This record gives sequence, structure tokens and C-alpha cells, in this order.
Amino acid sequence: MKRADITLNVSLYALYGMMCSILMFGLLLVGNTVSADDSVVSKTSITVPEACTMTGSGTTHAATLTPGTYSGASGSEYENGIGKTTLTTICNDNNGFSIYAIGYTGNSYNSENHTKLVGTNTGGTISTKAYASGDNNSNWSMKLTKVTDSTESYNPQNLTIQSDTEGIFSSWHSVPASYTKVAEYHANTGSSTTDTTLGAKLETTYAAYIASNQPADIYVGQVKYTMVHPYIETPLQPQTATPGCINYFPNGSNVDGTMGCQSATDGNLIDLLASNFSRTGYGFAGWSDSFDYTTNPNAKFYGPMETITVPTGTTANGLSLYAVWIKSQGSIQDQSKVASVCNSLTTAPTDGTANLTSVSALTDQRDNNTYAIAKLADDKCWMIENLRLEADNTRTAEKQALAQGYGTSATYGNFGGLANAESSNFSNSTTANSLYYSGTQSGDATINIGTTDFPDYRMPRYNNLNTSTRASNPTNNSGNMYSYGNYYTWHAAIADLTYNGTNNQSTTGTSLCPAGWHLPKGGNKSNEANNEIWSLVVDGINGGTKPTDYDSSTYPYYTGIPEGSDVSNKLRTYPNNFLYSGNFDSSSAGSRGSYGCYWSSTARDYHNSYYLYLTSSYVRPGTNDYYKYFGRSIRCTVGS
Repeated sequence: MKRADITLNVSLYALYGMMCSILMFGLLLVGNTVSADDSVVSKTSITVPEACTMTGSGTTHAATLTPGTYSGASGSEYENGIGKTTLTTICNDNNGFSIYAIGYTGNSYNSENHTKLVGTNTGGTISTKAYASGDNNSNWSMKLTKVTDSTESYNPQNLTIQSDTEGIFSSWHSVPASYTKVAEYHANTGSSTTDTTLGAKLETTYAAYIASNQPADIYVGQVKYTMVHPYIETPLQPQTATPGCINYFPNGSNVDGTMGCQSATDGNLIDLLASNFSRTGYGFAGWSDSFDYTTNPNAKFYGPMETITVPTGTTANGLSLYAVWIKSQGSIQDQSKVASVCNSLTTAPTDGTANLTSVSALTDQRDNNTYAIAKLADDKCWMIENLRLEADNTRTAEKQALAQGYGTSATYGNFGGLANAESSNFSNSTTANSLYYSGTQSGDATINIGTTDFPDYRMPRYNNLNTSTRASNPTNNSGNMYSYGNYYTWHAAIADLTYNGTNNQSTTGTSLCPAGWHLPKGGNKSNEANNEIWSLVVDGINGGTKPTDYDSSTYPYYTGIPEGSDVSNKLRTYPNNFLYSGNFDSSSAGSRGSYGCYWSSTARDYHNSYYLYLTSSYVRPGTNDYYKYFGRSIRCTVGS
């Protein structure tokens, strides 16, 4: 994280994200309780989006005011106020940008009083109301002025100072109680010349009127400025949760899906809800207790189904959790992009303290699904969302190149035969509904119905129940949560259209994962060195501590309390984000919210294959095996 000091006592933190935020602090001194030498630090937090920046400069704004007077020189208006802040913007987005402002006091947004009494006297506040003639109430105001600077390349001609129901911000205006647009910059619309660098300077002046009955003390006010682009975007907002509930908020524009109120009581253990949200062009990375997590250094991050102790105050006030969205950095099939992104990520720690430096997002070109990715404890990049690849009856050379598949003759699935598994019977008890493939490696395949040897084991079908039937308003983890992804049989997972009768400990080189990515390897104890799930869970996440039954079981697993639950929760902690997404067994989907089942690329024998299995009390690190025709989740990884 870069740091630069731009003016006296102003600290600037730069992070990469979608918005640019500045938090300015003002200080009012009422009466003679404090000397003019006292001061506060003005901390300026800035999120730098792609090719857009905003910086703030100015000294600490402080004044000693006499009750019954204005903050500026004597007169009928505020005059020069108590201080000025200069905002300098640069952006090469031809759609322009907007600047929003919100009052922020005592770590609280949306307050009616944006200057809060500090000290022993707790009865006084300075409201956000703008001064009006004859009004004897204390108030705090701001106004914005466009700045022309001939020495620099800023061009303010397209900058508009906004107005709302109260008035225009180029006149004295109350500090907004919610995010309010204060300025907007458009490109040269209608002109033959297109702005290549949009830029402007704004000067904000603060002022206050102190009523004659205002208690003498120190009052502190803050204004947070947020730059968004294009200008039609809106900034994130704080939300209020229902008492006794954990509420999950979409926290962004163009987010699909709804989430309900999860009942919660202070001090209880609870599994957070999986996400039912999706957002085009963004990966979902988990939950945060802060809506402005990109600029808030104290923001906490949680896995989507992490077990937490319900914080004190939830019973009385509720708990607001916000979706953490990561903008796509490009194609997940672009190997140079994948390498660049993965190399830029820090390895996520195993204690749940990871921040946004461990995560990114890439888009699968086959269906434009975007997946959050992270560098996990094995130092490899993993998709930290379950695969959601849907049915597609078309096969093209372009799509072949986007899949891992069978090399030059690959398809990424003849999905005409793989779709709609949820409407058919998976059981071998009814042979008329038992489907299998016969075909060639080129992907030409026919579906056979009827009797044959072990038809279920030949069935490379998948189930898309979770993403085709999104939960309408989930309040627990048993519904069709969008983030559960799809269920795939093992043969579908390995893109096997020919039925590949793999033998014990045989690992395939094909999968439904994007080109360059693969299903992680699994296997029993004797295959530990090649078991990528083992490497992640045992060697990475659990620090090399093996299951207690390692010497006595062919299929070692973590079990018991607290050993099994601790390893399970580490897998579900941000940003590992493994879910209890359940499975599709012989007839229906089940175990959602209770079990997580993830295929490996390693077969045990003709009938079974290995997979990662996690519950609240035990974890089998890629050493468990079950029937290949059952539907399970997929996570993809990259690297050898």
C-alpha cells in the first residue's frame, strides 16, 4: 500500500478499486476552552479506480468561535468560513465522473448531526442545517466552487455543481445526511473533440453558525467525498439491519438476487448464509461488516458460510453484512493475464485476516460468468467460487479453445446430453431412465436408454438446480443458493464424452475447468504427494498437521471436536470460501448447508472417484470416494 503526504497533517492512502474517496475532518472550537494551537489530523482515504484519481489538499480546519456569531468575519453571511479543502480530479473515462458527499461523525453515517460534541458535555450538537436568516439554531454548511488553474491542464468547463431539493451546492448548503451528488463532469458531448483526460479542481468551503446557548466544547465534523465513474453510477450506502437478525446486502449496482433476514442472538455460533447474489462482470469474494470495505482499514471479511460468534449488539440492533465484489481483470482463459494476476496476489493467511490483496476476479469466456480467485495457502490460485457452467448445445472451434478438454479434438461438453439432470431420475432402479454415452473422442455422442452394464457409472451428466432455480428469499442454507453453483457427475466434471474407464489412482488430464485450469488431484494416503487437495488442506491451511488417524486409516480425515470443526471452518473462512453446497444423489439434491462435496480429477476405480468432503465436525482432504454418477461441486485451480 503506497503512502504519500500531500499537505501538513494529511495522510493519503492509495488502494485499487472502483471509487475514489476522501474523508475530510473539520474541527470547531466553541468558547475559550481550547487554545488556537490545538489541532486535529485530517485523514484523507483514497481509492484509486482504473485511470481515475482524486486527491485532497488543505490544512486542518479549526476555529475558535464565539456563541451567537458566524464562523467567518462579522457580517450577514459566513464570509470565509472556517477552512477550505481543494479536490483535484483526473480521469480518462470519457463517460465522465460524479462526486458524492456524505457527513460522517463518530464512525456513523446518515447522522442528522454531522458535528458531534466531544468532551464531558454531551447535550450539544451542531446540526447539518444550512443557515437561514433569523434561524438561531447552530448549523454547519458547505459550498463548492469550480477552480480555474492556468498553470495546470485542468478544464472545469464541463464541471457542473449539483443541486437538490434544498438548493445548489455552489451556495451555502447543509452537509448531506446521506450520499448526495455534489458535482458532475461530462465529456465534450456534441463536440468533435473528445476529452482524453477529464480533470477539474473543486474548492469546498466549510462554515458554521454557533447559537448563543451552545455549550462550550470541541465539536468535530467530517465529510467523505467519493468519486465514481461513469457519472451515472451511484456510490455504496450503509444499510440498517433488522434487530435480532443478520441482514445481507447486495452492495452495488446491477446485482441480481435477494437475501432474507437470518435470525441471530448475541454470543451464539452461527453459519453465515451462502450468497444468493450475482453481478455481471464481478466475482463474489465473501461478506464484510463494512459497506466501504475498500477504504475502511478496520473492515472485517468473512467467508460466505463461515462459522462466527454473533457479535454483541446484534440482538438489539441487528448486523449488516455486505457483499464483497471484485471487478473482473480479464479472461480466465488468457494465460498471460492469469499469470500476471496470480503473481500480483499475496498468499492468503489461514487465520481469517486476509484482506483484498489476496483476491482478484476473472471471467470465463464460455458463458461470461465471472469468478473471484485467490492465492490460497498452497501458493496456488484457486477459483473461490463454485463452477456455474450451464447447458449449451453448440460446439465451435472457438469454444474448444476455451476449454481444458481433449486437446485439439476437445469440446467443453456436448451439453445437449448433459442438461436437465434435475428432471430425470439418477437411480439405476429404473433402467428406462438410466442414460449413458457411447461416442468418440471428437465429441460425437449418442444417448442410449435402457439396459446395459452399470449404466449409472457411464452417465456423464450434470445438474444445474442451484443456478437455474435461485432461492427467492433465503433465510437459511437449505435453498438453491446461487453461489452453490452446479452439480456435476464425475464424468461430466472431467469432460468425458466417451466413458473413460479409469483405474485405481488414475488422474485425468481433462475437465470442465477453463483452458489452463484443472480439477485438483485427489487420492488416498498412498497418493499424498500428488493429492492437490491434501496439499491445500493439510499442508497449507492446517500447517502440515495431519489427521489424527493418519497411521490407522487408508482414508485419513480430520474428525471430532474441535479438530474437525476447526479445519472445516478454516476451509469456509475468507477467502478459501468452500461451501456446504450439498450434492445430487440418486434422485434429488440434498445436504445443502450441511455437507460440501468437491470432485477431484482422480478415480479410485471403475465405479468411484475421490473428492473433498467437509462437514461441521470433520474434513476428508480429497481422500474420500463415492459413485461417479453422483452430482458434486467443482472448484478449479491453476499451476502444476
